[in-house]
Amino acid sequence: MTALEDAARAAQHAPSVFNTQPWSWRITGDTMELFADSARQLDVVDKSGKLLLLSCGTALHHARVALAAAGYAVSVTREFDPSRGLLATVHIEGAAEPAQTDLADAIPRRHSDRRAFGERPVADEELTTLRRLVEAEGAYLHVVRPDQVVELAISTESAAGAERDDDAFQAELARWTSRPSFTGDGVPPETAVQQGVRRVPLRDFDPFGNAAQPIGDAHDQGTAYLVLFGETDEPEAVLRGGEALSALLLRATADGLSSSVISDAIEVEWPRHLVRGLIAGLGEPYLVIRLGYLPDAPPPPPTPRRDPRDVITVIE
Repeated sequence: MTALEDAARAAQHAPSVFNTQPWSWRITGDTMELFADSARQLDVVDKSGKLLLLSCGTALHHARVALAAAGYAVSVTREFDPSRGLLATVHIEGAAEPAQTDLADAIPRRHSDRRAFGERPVADEELTTLRRLVEAEGAYLHVVRPDQVVELAISTESAAGAERDDDAFQAELARWTSRPSFTGDGVPPETAVQQGVRRVPLRDFDPFGNAAQPIGDAHDQGTAYLVLFGETDEPEAVLRGGEALSALLLRATADGLSSSVISDAIEVEWPRHLVRGLIAGLGEPYLVIRLGYLPDAPPPPPTPRRDPRDVITVIE
């Protein structure tokens, strides 16, 4: 069905750790299956596979949004089958009134933006909307309080220091920031942002000093930092966390916000412990998200995307 192929193509825009795009789709009739591509799991950054599952969850939600906007009602079965890599099955149940069209329009416009955000704060009403969206997808959201920002900064700086001293991490970072153009993945230098003063440090995706994007004149003064978390680290809960992340990022994009994800504070044990403290130990932290405004700034260059023919299989 063309609608399912279109949805799988829309899912190609979903964010993923190091832009690995670690998923594939198989379409049969009115059903599409989502598989994890374990060959694209990061051996150092993502030993547990949690970031892979979050990435696949964002793709699943992107596909759901595309189908809703196209006027289809669907059912979703989430089933973790490690032997096959199967994560979820989406089945078209019939026609419906088009919905979530503004989120679907945001799919190709959403880009990770690691430049420094300006002074304009994110409104409380916006944060409440995002929290409700996240909870509707089965996850939770904590807005980092002003008095917690320093601790968050300590966690990201601590993670950066640990990874700077890890030769295996540096090799993995180099591999995914110097990909051949034909692979359609990774974080190329033209999308990397130069380092500079920030309230909360961000990962340096520029190991070779070729970053093309200036950080900008601001210093993240109005940036909101959010901790996405769930009750457990079980695969289905983490997959739903990825769906919640997609819902948040698309809504934020539709509302004129810029965003990027901070995962390094979750990748290293001690920083992850600090982030767990920010949510008072209420659950398992999945990611930190930063939101803000970049007035009068052109959008960042898009990150590359894999050829759909390598990702989508249609069974006639």
